Amino acid sequence: MKGVLLAGGTGSRLYPLTRITNKHLLPIYDRPMVEWAIEALVSASITDLMLVTGGTHAGEFLRLLGNGHEFGIDRLSYGYQDRPGGIAEALGLAERFADGEPTLVMLADNVVERTIKPMVDAFTAEPTGARILLTPVEEPAHLRHLGVPEIDDAGRVVRILEKPEDPPSSYGVTGIYCYSPDVFDIIKTLEPSGRGELEITDVNNHYVGEGRMRYDVLEGFWGDAGESIDAYYTVNDFVRAYGANKA
Repeated sequence: MKGVLLAGGTGSRLYPLTRITNKHLLPIYDRPMVEWAIEALVSASITDLMLVTGGTHAGEFLRLLGNGHEFGIDRLSYGYQDRPGGIAEALGLAERFADGEPTLVMLADNVVERTIKPMVDAFTAEPTGARILLTPVEEPAHLRHLGVPEIDDAGRVVRILEKPEDPPSSYGVTGIYCYSPDVFDIIKTLEPSGRGELEITDVNNHYVGEGRMRYDVLEGFWGDAGESIDAYYTVNDFVRAYGANKA
């Protein structure tokens, strides 16, 4: 399985911290944010990675990561998104890199307490359709800022709602997804959303509609360090106290 790290975006929710740098280069405890995402993939035995970024600070990733060997990466490729076109569009840039193999996609501002290896192993054993990682969320106000799955009595996802006013479950969709190679064909069929972007929720709902969506529920802490200034410092505080990507 190959890994795609998405590290683009304008970082507007972390302004003014992001006035002079990409948000994924901001520190989380003792290292740049993106290094925690790399560690998550490498510890799950994914060592063939592509990092997709954009904007005026893209070159800083090359300066930080180089060929990736220092971080346990066997091969590190880079992709450039020349405009903010959405997560699905950024993933589409990795089609040649994926080269017909299953792919794990991770938004590089996601930080998890526990290893994602169980999800990776499950998808590797049956690499068809899509598999997403959910996290329990107690606060309805927080769910209204996330993608939220509706789950039927049989435990199947029947749809995913983006930022729902009335969340249909108490789970949020993290920014960690596994896809079969046909994800790139699906991306090519998408129409831009109202904000002019290709949405990853539309990709996921395509798999839901075909009955090819499965999921895992994350154990332990999950944080989106790019969600807000408060979330950024919450993730910082947790990682400083408890660490991340633990087996």
